[in-house]
Amino acid sequence: MPARAVRAATLFTATALAAAALTAIAPQAAATPPGEKDVTAVLFEWRFDSVAKACTDSLGPAGYGYVQVSPPQEHVQGSQWWTSYQPVSYKIAGRLGDRAAFQAMVGACHAAGVKVVVDSVINHMAGPADAGATLTGTGGTSYTKYNYPGLYSGSDMDDCRATISTYQDRGNVQNCELVQLADLDTGEDYVRGRIAGYLNDLLSLGVDGFRIDAAKHMPAADLANIKSRLTNPGVYWKQEAIFGAGEAVSPSEYLDNGDVQEFRYARDLKRVFQSENLAYLKNFGEAWGYMPSARSGVFVDNHDTERVGDTLTYKDGSAYTLANVFALAWPYGSPDVHSGYEWTDKDAGPPNGGTVNACYSDGWKCQHAWREISSMVGFRNAARGQAVGNWWDNGGDQIAFGRGSKAYVAINHEGSALTRTFQTSLAAGDYCDVQSRRTVTVGSDGRFTATLGAGTALALHVNARTCSGTPAGSGGAAFAVNATTVPGQNIYVTGDRAELGSWNTGGALRLDPAAYPVWKLDVTLPAGTSFAYKYVRKDASGNVTWESGANRTATVPASGKVTLTDTWRS
Repeated sequence: MPARAVRAATLFTATALAAAALTAIAPQAAATPPGEKDVTAVLFEWRFDSVAKACTDSLGPAGYGYVQVSPPQEHVQGSQWWTSYQPVSYKIAGRLGDRAAFQAMVGACHAAGVKVVVDSVINHMAGPADAGATLTGTGGTSYTKYNYPGLYSGSDMDDCRATISTYQDRGNVQNCELVQLADLDTGEDYVRGRIAGYLNDLLSLGVDGFRIDAAKHMPAADLANIKSRLTNPGVYWKQEAIFGAGEAVSPSEYLDNGDVQEFRYARDLKRVFQSENLAYLKNFGEAWGYMPSARSGVFVDNHDTERVGDTLTYKDGSAYTLANVFALAWPYGSPDVHSGYEWTDKDAGPPNGGTVNACYSDGWKCQHAWREISSMVGFRNAARGQAVGNWWDNGGDQIAFGRGSKAYVAINHEGSALTRTFQTSLAAGDYCDVQSRRTVTVGSDGRFTATLGAGTALALHVNARTCSGTPAGSGGAAFAVNATTVPGQNIYVTGDRAELGSWNTGGALRLDPAAYPVWKLDVTLPAGTSFAYKYVRKDASGNVTWESGANRTATVPASGKVTLTDTWRS
């Protein structure tokens, strides 16, 4: 059975999950997400100054409505990611930045049109293995398990001092300790007040919403009481409550408080993309037994599920990318886009302590910025409120569908190219395929003909009629190379043109890994240009490995791009 990661050194609590059975086709519910832009970029373990830069440089321009930041409160010391989920106090004094950095981040994101959601850990406090040990948090607070000076003492904890042992018993799930972490008695008025005080402090700094970590381990009524004490009781509220077949606590119990994360969505996407047919997705959503679309938070992966294999991850190459394309195109729930870092050790904390000097370096994956994913945020915003129509599938892993008269997407998850004429409800004219940045012309009958390479997608919408940034008539090269890497490595291209770095590996252009093991990049070059080029591999330390063999050569045609389909030469 699938399992979920929990916040402790190497301990993971197994949670049974059942795959929803396919049912008869039913109409899709229209999502009613918070605000006009409902996509959240989850910048997992990014420092606040790095988040601020991302809001300005990529999230705002792409149309993301929200950014979710990792827990900001003081926590236990250590480099592992899960230390962020073991609070010591409610001071903003974690490894990701101090109060001033946090407030500056909120201001920068708001200026970019991006709202801020905080991952909020309010079910428990830190729990050292030795309950009597005195330790010091990241903000200088000395504490012992069950005693957090000025905040909580043993009387504020639930009476059960044992680790949760069965998810079939409500009291055990909600009163005992999640992997030995001191469990707060959220039924107490004092505890509720202190938690509300923490959340109100974040609201005073401009925060727009909260993800409630481990919501399932607190009674829904307790969370409702805490929310009622907030200065803005109607604030956006997204609760982590994982579905488990036969368990005593159901995620649907929390719907009256706000959105609830629908974990079955991500697990079913993995199963469909890996071992079934995309054609089955024709009625994906409530018809599969999921919670109401308007109250569900969805994702392809998150920091927990990627580490225990419950969902697709960046390690799954084009299947992962195409699942994100589908999730952003399909009108169920409000989607999160996970953006984290490479890992082999499940406990490993963020590179550089959370500082992102540049995407795709030092192990940062930056999935939110992958063109195939980021371009779909604008697609989703354009398609808002439009029903699914013009569905087509080949019975296997090639599908296409429209979103009313506003957008159309096609996905090829098979090993060979797809060429066909697609029927849309789009108005006649030119559109930019935001996946490939090539122009597609839709006829007066709503049809267009296109070829999709293996493991690629095509996406059109009314807000992208021209491929801006690429002047009409300009040409260049569309690089694509099949090259395997290990964590920390990336593929670059360089050549004898200034646009390609003039053979200087320091100026080489990094290719996009979204379709891994195929790395891609489009480069604008003058029409008719003949050039030489070669691929290089760089690791996290800056070490460079050239591919073998002679220099490759190509010529840009009089119009358009030369398409290069290469394989790394060892």
